[in-house]
Amino acid sequence: MTEFFSKAIVMAIGAVGPAIAIGMIGSKAMESIGRNPEAAGKILVPMLLSCAFAEAIAIYALVIAFSI
Repeated sequence: MTEFFSKAIVMAIGAVGPAIAIGMIGSKAMESIGRNPEAAGKILVPMLLSCAFAEAIAIYALVIAFSI
């Protein structure tokens, strides 16, 4: 029974952090594109890379939850 709770806690903590990070990344990217629309091309690639790195953290949490 505690195994299920430990998996749930790992996934909850591992999902909340990346979710907040992705929200902040998207928010700041849209804010900067709104201020300078010509820079949208320069902002898009770093934004997508940052989102991918934040999502990788959630995938690591999933792997850890499966290994428990």
